[in-house]
Amino acid sequence: MTALADPTRRAIFEALPAAPRSVGELAAAVGVSSSAVSQHLTVLRAARLVMMRPDGNRRLYSLDPRGLADARDYLEQFWPSALAAYAAALSQAEQEVDQP
Repeated sequence: MTALADPTRRAIFEALPAAPRSVGELAAAVGVSSSAVSQHLTVLRAARLVMMRPDGNRRLYSLDPRGLADARDYLEQFWPSALAAYAAALSQAEQEVDQP
């Protein structure tokens, strides 16, 4: 998911689960300008990871459950092979410990 490849964009994304935040709040939390946050939010919105709702004269951003569900569905396809690889690694480690 290229939208989360940028560290600043990922920090903005990770700042949103607690509660919706404005651009200014996100800028203060992440330590970049409001303009930079706005540009990153545009990318996150295009990827459907973040949504915006008006609140008076400001806009509040929050995580978009639609995009998160899509990401979860994509990642879940790898879960069986990840578990199998973990089980194989544990088995290998046990065999190495059991050998004198």
